[in-house]
Amino acid sequence: MIKMSHPFRKSILLSAFCLLFSCSRHDAWLEQWRSMSDMPGQLTIQFPIDNSLFPPEIAPTTVRWRDATAAGQWFVVVSKSKKEVIHSTLTKERFWQPDSILWQETKNAGLGQAVTISVLGIDEDKIVAGAECSIRTSPDSVGAPIFYRAVPLPFIDAVHHFDQIRWHLGDISSSRKAPTMLEKLPLCGNCHSFSLDGKTLAMDVDYANDKGSYVVKDIAPQTVLTPNDIITWSSYKSQDRQQTYGLLSQISPDGRYVASTVKDRSIFVATPGLHYSQLFFPIKGIIVIYDRETGRFFSLPGADDPVYVQSNPCWSPDGQWLYFARTTAYMPKGVAQSKEVLLPTELAQEFIDGEREFKYDVYRVPFNEGKGGVAEPLPGASQNGKSNFFPRISPDGRHLVFCQADNFMLLQPDSKLYLLPPEGGEPRFLDCNTDSMNSWHAWSPNSRWLVFSSKMRGAYTDLLLTHIDDAGNASPPVLLENLSHDNYAVNIPEFVNRRGAWTKIVDEFSQQAHYYFTVARSAAGNGKLAEAIENFDRAIALDPTYAKSYVFKGHIYFANDEFDKALSAYENAVRYIDDDDKLFLNLGTTFYKLRQYEKAIAAFDRSINLDDQSADAFF
Repeated sequence: MIKMSHPFRKSILLSAFCLLFSCSRHDAWLEQWRSMSDMPGQLTIQFPIDNSLFPPEIAPTTVRWRDATAAGQWFVVVSKSKKEVIHSTLTKERFWQPDSILWQETKNAGLGQAVTISVLGIDEDKIVAGAECSIRTSPDSVGAPIFYRAVPLPFIDAVHHFDQIRWHLGDISSSRKAPTMLEKLPLCGNCHSFSLDGKTLAMDVDYANDKGSYVVKDIAPQTVLTPNDIITWSSYKSQDRQQTYGLLSQISPDGRYVASTVKDRSIFVATPGLHYSQLFFPIKGIIVIYDRETGRFFSLPGADDPVYVQSNPCWSPDGQWLYFARTTAYMPKGVAQSKEVLLPTELAQEFIDGEREFKYDVYRVPFNEGKGGVAEPLPGASQNGKSNFFPRISPDGRHLVFCQADNFMLLQPDSKLYLLPPEGGEPRFLDCNTDSMNSWHAWSPNSRWLVFSSKMRGAYTDLLLTHIDDAGNASPPVLLENLSHDNYAVNIPEFVNRRGAWTKIVDEFSQQAHYYFTVARSAAGNGKLAEAIENFDRAIALDPTYAKSYVFKGHIYFANDEFDKALSAYENAVRYIDDDDKLFLNLGTTFYKLRQYEKAIAAFDRSINLDDQSADAFF
């Protein structure tokens, strides 16, 4: 027989007593909870929202609440019908998350019936506050990861720090934070979309200071983006010499075409504060199509009338229709003289002050293999005194969800989601809407779930998920908390209908000397000489043999009478270029300016040997 020391026996007895006392308290609270018809006090469960419907594969959710009473701890009860307890626990935090085993048990119980989560505030062993919510589990899985962008706020900070913007691929079944797919781009990356089969990525990138640049790439486990994958919307009627951004582009379901807004002008105002730190909407533009098979750019008849602004294109899942937002184009005073695509604050003051409204209607036009047709307003999403935009059609073709606000487009505080048939009809306000901005929505591949962005928790936008049933009813939104990131707003979610591995997007197009050389030339052309020198130096750092960077550095220094620096640049250039008569002419001229006449004559002779018609060198 094993003998125990007196202190050890005392310790075991004390532990047993504490456990018994704890169980006794729990039993007492459960008994009181079962007898309650109403919950006391001022306790509110924030998440999950009452009557939420969860997908079967989702990771454990966090229950969060507010309590205005004196409670210092909370008793959480998970139960089935007739208050049959699945689990109960005590916490001193104002949140609680079940472990994966308990969460799976809860989800299993929620198939076909509601599960109730009760939170009871405890003060001096008495229940002083309480609230409860019901949740259920859908038999419909989401079935695909979500690709999205994370942006620091305010927006003007993101503009000045592009390298802080990130792209993530979130799996709702994982309890881990969504892994980063792409980061530290030295340029602006914006709207992205995928072909319906999830095989092709298309994305806005401001390659080499060309705001119209766009990348299209078939997805591999490591998707490497190179300069060869870049197209530019500026190629459409480039002889017009009009800058373009290529706004809100979307790839076609089959991955062959991309639709975008070009020849555009937009209002852009960076506003103070975090919640809504920009006002942005297009006031001019037409829809242009890029054909990946032929490499051709063409406008789409029915969506290319310069009298209107036509933007925000969206394909029907069969590729037969193109939906877009349209209104009469507006060119305020001073715009004709401005070459900027994004108009400055002083040209947008009447919108900021509320003196002028700007409302869009949703239209659709047959694609007709690129021949287009007659655009028609979509009944229920047009001519209703509101601004209607961002149409998105479910992959099964049954439902269209769009945004509606009083004015403008994108990032509107009063933006709400509405659903109607793709051919138009009576719009239905979706019950998933929150009080603060509902936008950037996308459909799951099986057409059962809709992900969207909202500011319901504050300035930093979250992603929410709602279930859409056969009749078009939406469930209360579920917070995708593992797709949120501290101090980042998340937006532009897109489901990726892909079963294979996809682990990374590798940026090789901006990590090349040619990229920074092109950025530098653009900066020099705009008179930003210090920025140009900085980027020529970046090109040289990546490839010291990239001689053209030395040449153009020399040109800048020479034009500013910095002949010593110009000489150094030209001498570096001729180490790698020995067949350019103009380069040796510039080198000779620089020697001449520095009164190094013998070296000047030698350089001029070299120029003449390469081009015996060089009058400047003879001179």
